[in-house]
Amino acid sequence: MFTVALVGPDGAGKTTVAHELARKLPLPTTYLYMGVAPGSSNRLLPTTWVVHALRRRRGVPTEAGPAGVGRRGGGARSLLRLANRVAEESYRQVLAWWHRARGRVVLFDRHFFADYYSTDVREATSLARRLHGLFLARVYPKPDLVVYLDAPAALLLARKGEGTLESLEALRRNYERLAEAAPHFVRVNAAQPLDQVVADATAAICSFAERHGRRKVAEGGQARAGGAGPGL
Repeated sequence: MFTVALVGPDGAGKTTVAHELARKLPLPTTYLYMGVAPGSSNRLLPTTWVVHALRRRRGVPTEAGPAGVGRRGGGARSLLRLANRVAEESYRQVLAWWHRARGRVVLFDRHFFADYYSTDVREATSLARRLHGLFLARVYPKPDLVVYLDAPAALLLARKGEGTLESLEALRRNYERLAEAAPHFVRVNAAQPLDQVVADATAAICSFAERHGRRKVAEGGQARAGGAGPGL
């Protein structure tokens, strides 16, 4: 089958829409969180779990965003954080391959390439960021389809109460830039009611499945004779 990443700023409704899609898509689907927040992840490496458990015991916040790769600290410490980050990203990609090989659509809630595209791939300012950006750009598989959930900055701020209008507008521009790097990119208006957002995302995913020779939606997720077709 194929992979789909739901991306967008906080407040766009990624997780809510992803869970709705996992229930309603007329194709066998697996949900996989592909972000950095350990409390939101449904899969974690044991080493990552231990690191965050120790940080919690010391009262250190664990919900770090993309800036976490390049946090201040010694060069060796930064590279160790990078090594664990790459190991975590690779582990989740292996899980995605495993589900995809079994004929499932893998639905990513966020995606590392999308979250780090601006800070590490396009405009890296440190050695750790540059190395991480090279890994994501040249080694790490991109999602087959990126569904960008977009909403006005004022609505995002009202929903989450985080950031400023200016910072949220900058985030929106960063996600829009993914269109230049993603193999297939679709924008969905996330300011609509949830049912309509889910319907639009479903239509985009099913259209992609039909256009690229994946399983026929009308077959209700049953595999065609001879397999699911070539990968992207």
